[in-house]
Amino acid sequence: MVVSVDDVKNVLYLDGTADNKLIKGYLDAANQFIMGAVGSDDSFYQQKDVQPLFDIAVKSLAATYYQYRLSLSDTQTYPIDLTVNSIIGQLRGMYALKVGEDDENGNQSTQSSN
Repeated sequence: MVVSVDDVKNVLYLDGTADNKLIKGYLDAANQFIMGAVGSDDSFYQQKDVQPLFDIAVKSLAATYYQYRLSLSDTQTYPIDLTVNSIIGQLRGMYALKVGEDDENGNQSTQSSN
């Protein structure tokens, strides 16, 4: 599943379309952040056991970006969502296992980003 703007709006209990463009930007940023933190192999994120974790991490991070958007210009800082950090840890472990399996099977593997 690809996370949509409506998915994020449901998490945030938002109605209307006034912030759709803003949420789309946060959604794209969250998607890139998580893939950058875990690895860039798109096929990994399509696996049945990976997809739900990836989707909830993207939703959670995009919602956090939206809720704390003033922290970009405000002097007060807000902590990053601990849910996202936990899921990224799980995804990194799963990604490492996949890359290891690909190496053992002689398949071309991708490098993880960090």
